[in-house]
Amino acid sequence: MKIGVPKEIKPQENRIGLTPESVKILTSNGHEVLVENNGGFEAGFYNEQYKSAGAKLIEKAEDIFNDAEIIVKVKEPLANEVKMIKENQIVFTYLHLAAAKELTQGLIKSKSVCIAYETVTDENGRLPLLAPMSAVAGRMSVQAGAHCLEKNQKGRGLLLGGAPGVEPGNVVILGGGVVGENAAIIATGMKAKVHIVDKSEARLKQLTEIFGDKIIPEYSGKTDLEKLISNCDLLVGGVLIPGAEAPKLVTKNMIKKMKRGSVIVDVAIDQGGCVETSKPTTHAEPTYIVDDIVHYCVANMPGGVPRTSTLALNKATLPFLNKLAKDGYKKALSDDPNFLEGLNVCKGKVTYKAVADAFGHKFISSREAIT
Repeated sequence: MKIGVPKEIKPQENRIGLTPESVKILTSNGHEVLVENNGGFEAGFYNEQYKSAGAKLIEKAEDIFNDAEIIVKVKEPLANEVKMIKENQIVFTYLHLAAAKELTQGLIKSKSVCIAYETVTDENGRLPLLAPMSAVAGRMSVQAGAHCLEKNQKGRGLLLGGAPGVEPGNVVILGGGVVGENAAIIATGMKAKVHIVDKSEARLKQLTEIFGDKIIPEYSGKTDLEKLISNCDLLVGGVLIPGAEAPKLVTKNMIKKMKRGSVIVDVAIDQGGCVETSKPTTHAEPTYIVDDIVHYCVANMPGGVPRTSTLALNKATLPFLNKLAKDGYKKALSDDPNFLEGLNVCKGKVTYKAVADAFGHKFISSREAIT
């Protein structure tokens, strides 16, 4: 099968869909891989490496979209890319459609087959293709938040880990999933005081087993969230409803009660954000202020560490891409119900319920759409 890898065009997005090593595996399996010229340069993957791996270098993205049967990306297609997507073409990337009405409409109109990394599941109901980037974003959230707390970033002027004789900063992490656990790894490593809020007592027990007394577990059903947030220095939003828009757990009134110069890092911004005052930002201009609170809401956080992120993502996505290229989407998806969960839009039909519900579209089951 012919697989196309265009260069990412989202601002400050330097990841790429395939590494040279992944290309080598695909070409050795008999597939043709088209990679856009210098597409991996900023992530430290160079043209010569792709050529040595058997890829064909293409000058223009238009030629890749025109020739490839499968388009492999990292971020959702932007408007210029949506126009180039062809009927029956397979698009395999992060989509986050529940927070993107125009994109959803564009993909429906294209009559392409759109498989979202973030809704593919495993046998335990986890999200294996989202997990690597959630881990990176979780770790970056505390790193970014600590930087934003510096006075020259308009923060409180507080060192998150404190100093001899000085109390450390207070971190509240909303959500104890992959983002939350990885945020806690960095926050506890910095010696901050760390609260993790989750709706699952079982998950909080797991986290306590991992971190011991380095964290303070907070069961959401019994926690005064407003009080907890008002006392924190850094708030990390890591809540997720698979494939759906994030719930707005933090209200404008809660923001007004936070300490001046406190920082919010809303990792859920790809799915609309879990903070009422959140709006997407970029790596070039990552923050803004609302009610004296610094908001960091970069919608592609792992793009800031593109080499690490691309390597981590490919380890997860390559086995699925191999199935797609070998068997075609109908067989690959019908043989694997977990992979089938990734199908969001298929030939003009919305096949993921949370996306259909978000925009009032008719929902067609994935199984029905591919038969």
